Amino acid sequence: MKLRHSLAASAGMFALMTAQLAYADSMDDLVAAATAEGMLTTIALPHDWCGYGAVIEGFKARYPGIEVNELNPDAGSADEVEAIRANMNNTGPQAPDVIDVGLAFGPSSQAEGLIQPYKVSTWDSIPDSAKDADGYWYGDYYGVMSFAVNTDLVTNIPTSFADLLKPEYVGQVALAGDPRASNQAILAVMAAGMSTGAAAGADAANAGLEYFAALNAAGNFVPVIGKAGTLAQGTTPIVIKWDYNALADADALAGNPPVEVVVPTDGVLAGVYVQAISAYAPHPNAAKLWMEYLYSDEGQLGWLAGYCHPIRFNDLAARGVIPQELMDALPPAEGYAAAVFPTLDQVNGNKEAVVAGWDTIVGANVE
Repeated sequence: MKLRHSLAASAGMFALMTAQLAYADSMDDLVAAATAEGMLTTIALPHDWCGYGAVIEGFKARYPGIEVNELNPDAGSADEVEAIRANMNNTGPQAPDVIDVGLAFGPSSQAEGLIQPYKVSTWDSIPDSAKDADGYWYGDYYGVMSFAVNTDLVTNIPTSFADLLKPEYVGQVALAGDPRASNQAILAVMAAGMSTGAAAGADAANAGLEYFAALNAAGNFVPVIGKAGTLAQGTTPIVIKWDYNALADADALAGNPPVEVVVPTDGVLAGVYVQAISAYAPHPNAAKLWMEYLYSDEGQLGWLAGYCHPIRFNDLAARGVIPQELMDALPPAEGYAAAVFPTLDQVNGNKEAVVAGWDTIVGANVE
């Protein structure tokens, strides 16, 4: 019995070693192929979004033979998808290899034949609920909707969406994108709708559109895309945006002016973004290697350093590989306890309603 157990254990160990060697060989081949391509083209990756600046530098340091060509850092999810459509027959520098988009844009891009499948080596540690079973798209990180508030100009800090309708916030409230194209802004409308008691999805979208119509009619809404610069200048003293972007703004401004990040009490919406490789990627091997890097422990911790919860967070925490300083830098967990993670159908329903209804119901041209 003991001999049979030892033989079984040896066979298992041999199989594991064989699998590891095969993976090592395949990674060596992938690195060689990606290096031969010599370039990776990304799109819509601002350096202050989820720590992408450091993540990109980490990738370049690990693979110095690959140039990273960064397109349109301020683009929205719809712009990223359109860039694939517009460059189907173009292998030049304007054709993106990879996209990082809101959850709703993953399945719709797949249905349109714009993305290709690839399963990273850490595939099994990505929750099933956050990935396409065939590997066409998979979640990368998530956060919650919040308010970034310039406390030099806003002394009575709002704590809820209901507060933002008060007369004291006239000419102060902005979105961080165009709600006809930006996933961040589209989901901000859902969060506002949820704050009124509407269920996540199309119901919340319609309630959110009515909310922003009221905010606009009151003169509180500013039709300017809110960024760290407009927050500091006072053009948009209150910006509704993902918590990780708000925290990055606070870091970038370094107290000049001071910025407080508030998770609203009446509409805590969590949002997942997804990664995908263009079906027309000019550098498909570099794209796959980029995915391997993003979903490695190093890449995931890079996002965490940028205040984003990486999709493999639970796996990293269970293995004890998250540095304590990164955990300490995150907002208090209590603010996230009531967060709602909408389903894909709810996200899709919200997106369709917001994009279709913004102009007619709200009528504010955000730019």
